[in-house]
Amino acid sequence: MLVHFMPSSSIIVAMLVICLVLVLAFEATNGFHDSSNTVATVIYTQSLKPAQAVVWSGLMNFIGVLVGGIAVAYALVQILPPDVLTPPDGAPAVPMLLAIFVSALFWNVLTWAFGIPNSSSHCIIGALIGVALADALLKSRSVAQGVDWKQIVTVLEGLAISPVLGFVLAGLLYGLLRLIVRRGHLFEPPEEGQPPVWWLRGLLVLTCTSVSFSHGTNDGQKSIGLIMLTVIGLLPATYALNPDATDQLKQLGPRAAAAIPLIQKYGDDVKSQALKAAAALQNAQPELQQQATELQSHSPQQPGERATRAQLRGAIYDVAAQLKHVGEVKSASAEDKKQAASLLKEMSQPVQYAPLWVRLLSALCLGIGTMVGYRRVVRTLGERLGKQHMTPGQGASAELVGSLLIGTAGLTGLPVSTTHIITSGIAGTMAAGGQGLQRGMLVRIVLTWLVTLPVTIGLSAGLFYVLENPSL
Repeated sequence: MLVHFMPSSSIIVAMLVICLVLVLAFEATNGFHDSSNTVATVIYTQSLKPAQAVVWSGLMNFIGVLVGGIAVAYALVQILPPDVLTPPDGAPAVPMLLAIFVSALFWNVLTWAFGIPNSSSHCIIGALIGVALADALLKSRSVAQGVDWKQIVTVLEGLAISPVLGFVLAGLLYGLLRLIVRRGHLFEPPEEGQPPVWWLRGLLVLTCTSVSFSHGTNDGQKSIGLIMLTVIGLLPATYALNPDATDQLKQLGPRAAAAIPLIQKYGDDVKSQALKAAAALQNAQPELQQQATELQSHSPQQPGERATRAQLRGAIYDVAAQLKHVGEVKSASAEDKKQAASLLKEMSQPVQYAPLWVRLLSALCLGIGTMVGYRRVVRTLGERLGKQHMTPGQGASAELVGSLLIGTAGLTGLPVSTTHIITSGIAGTMAAGGQGLQRGMLVRIVLTWLVTLPVTIGLSAGLFYVLENPSL
C-alpha cells in the first residue's frame, strides 16, 4: 500500500512522524509495565513516596542505559531481514515501523488496562517476528531461511529461562532470610500510613536502586534501536551512519572485499544480493572516504546524499547478515567463522550506534510512563499474587535476584523481561513463605504471557503485509 508513495512525499514524512510518536508512546507503556516493577516494593511498603521512587528509579534507569551500551537494542533489531531494516532504494522503512509499534503498543495498553504485568519485551519481539514472517511470505522465500530463527531462539531462551531462575532463586533467598532472621519487620506486611523502620527502608531503597539500574542496562535499551530506525527514516543524511566510526567507514571497501569469498562459499538463498552490496562497497572507496570526511567535519550535506547514506547503510546490513549466517553454517571451518565474526563486528560499527539524546529520550519516556501508570501493576504485585500481602523481605529478595539476572543479561546483550523476572521472583518468595498464591491471578498472568507472542506476531504480520503489498 505505502510503496505507491515516493520516499520524500509528505505522506511518508507524516507517517515517520507518527512512527516516532508511537515508539515514544510504546516506551511510556514500557514504563507502565516493566518500570513499575522496579518501584513496586518501595511504593507498596511506603519506603518512598511515589514521586520520589519514580524520579530515583528513572535516574538509575538512565545511568543503566549509558553503562549498558546498545547490545540489547541491536540484538532485537537483528531479528529483522536487512532489506526490511533499510530498503534497497533508500526509502524509509515505514511499513515495518508502523507494524511493530501499532501491534506492540496495542497489546501493552490492553494488558495494562486490566492490571496484568505483561512483558513489553514479548510485545516487541512478537512484532519483530511477525514482520520477518510477513516479509518472507511477500518475497516468496522459505520461512526457514527468510527468518533468522537462531537469533529468535537465542532471544526467546533468555525470556523463557529467566522467570524460572527468578522464581527459584528468589524463593531460596527468602527461605534463607527466614532461617537467619527468625522474626521482625522483614516478614510483616506494611501497615497503612506506617513506613518501615529506617534500616529496612534503606534496604528496600537499595534493592530498588539495583533493579532500576539493571533494568536500564536491559529493558531501557529495547526501544533505542527502534527510535534510531525512525530517526534515520526522518533524517538519513544526519543519522544513517555513525559520525564516530569514520575510521571503520573508510575501511568498508577492503573489508567488503574480504567478505566476498565467505559469502560465495557459505551464503544462503539471498547471497546474490549481498554479493552485489559487497561489490558496491568495494568499488565505492572514494565515496566512502568522502562520506567519512564530511561526517567527521559535520560539513553541509551534498544534494542526493540523503539516499546515498541510507543506501550505504542498507548495503552494510546486507553484507553483515550474510557474515552472521557464516557463523551459523555447520560446515564452515573454525577459521572462516572467526574471520566472519571479526568482519561482522568491524562492519557493523558504522550502523550500530545511538546518540546520547536518543538514550536520554528513551529514559525520559520510561520515567513518564512509570509515573502515570504504576498504580495498577504495583497493586497487582503487592496484593493479588499471594493469598497474603507482600512483605518487605519478599520484595527485597525478588528485587535483589532480579537485579542480578537482569544486569547480567544486559551486559551480555541478551534481552530479558523485567516484568517476568520480578513477578516470578515475588511469586517464588510467597511460595517459599508458605503463604500460597492466588490461582486466578496467576493463571491470568501466565495465559497473558503465553498469548502475547502469538497475538503480536499475528497483528504485526497482518499489518506489515497490508502496508507493504504493492497490489493493495
